[in-house]
Parts: sequence; C-alpha cells; structure tokens
Amino acid sequence: MNLVDIISIVNHPHVVKIFFLTFSGLLIRQSLVIVGQRWANTYHHLATYLLLPNIALIITSIIKDDIALSLGMIGALSIVRFRNPVKSPFELVLFFALMTLGIVSSVSLTLSFLLSALVIVIIFGIKISDVIVKKFGGSIFQFSFGDGNLLYTIEINASEAISDIEKNKSLIHFYIDKKNNNYSYRLVFKNKNDLINFENKIREDKRVINLKADMQS
Repeated sequence: MNLVDIISIVNHPHVVKIFFLTFSGLLIRQSLVIVGQRWANTYHHLATYLLLPNIALIITSIIKDDIALSLGMIGALSIVRFRNPVKSPFELVLFFALMTLGIVSSVSLTLSFLLSALVIVIIFGIKISDVIVKKFGGSIFQFSFGDGNLLYTIEINASEAISDIEKNKSLIHFYIDKKNNNYSYRLVFKNKNDLINFENKIREDKRVINLKADMQS
C-alpha cells in the first residue's frame, strides 16, 4: 500500500461518518450509564455501542443497490445469530463484523480496510483508555462475570466489618451477618498482580478469618 492509497482511504467519505457514528454510540452509552443503567457499563457493551453503528453503515453501503447481495447478507447474519450460541452482545457483534468483512471485501477493499481498522482501534483503544483512566483512580467500565473475561477474584470472611474493603472499588459483593459475626466480601481484579498485592496487604489483618483467591473465573 503506497502513500496514494493511504490518502484515498483517509479522504474516503465514510471516514467522517465513522467518526460521527462512533462518537454517537459513545454518547448513547454514557447517557445510559449516567442515568443509572448499570447493565450498559461493561466492556462488552462499550465496544458494542462503538462498533455496531459502523458495521451497519458498512453493510448498508454495500447492499443498498444489490438485491441479491442483500438477501445473501440477511441469510448469512441469520445463521450467525440463530444457529451459533453466543455469550454476550459483543461476541455477536464481532461475528457480524467478521462476516461483514468477508462480504464487503468482495465489493470494496477500502471499506473492508476501514472496518477492520476500526475494530482493532476500538479494541485496543478501550484497553489503553482504561489504563490511563485507572491511573487517575477511575474506570471506564465495570466488571461483569457474563462478559467472558478472565477475572481474578478473592473472597474474604472476617469477624467484623472492614471499612477499607467496603470502600474498595474492586468490591462486587458483600454479605453481613451481625448475629454470627460473619462478614463476607468478594472483590474482583483485572490482573493477577493486583490480586496478589491486595492479598498481601489484607492477610495480616487479625479480623480476617479466611480468604480464598480464584484466578480462573
């Protein structure tokens, strides 16, 4: 690919539309999170809201003037949706993206390249953005066991409440039984080192009765 090809891709009319749709999807997702719809505040939903509008754009751009291709596209996507078990909306979106890449490439390599680049940029962009935001004590998405990610969890049973754990942003579940002095906490971490560092800090606390770490969730 030479410089002329790169310039033609950058100047492609769909580039502006892709930026607009990506930004619009992000705004819609953030609006849901702001009003308290926590189901939308996961990695997979974030990536889905960024990718799906653009995939639809590419699909309609290719099939709008070709009835035969339109019917073939509907059939192909129906097979992906109804005959293949999916674990999350994001997994389904990626199936659509891969199917679309194959179909679009037979008509327009430029659009196929744009879609492929967009998927890769969003996947790595979310990860990089999360690392940056995390350094400032924030997070751009919450954990979800339904997302199919490898998570690192630790369960702690204590004889009394531990405020430091209750304030920890990694806390996803807790159980309090004052009658039997049983306080149970579950925390989840993104990587093994974070879990081990937390475990080293908490294990010497005399209020901790026992703890259990799981690195295969």
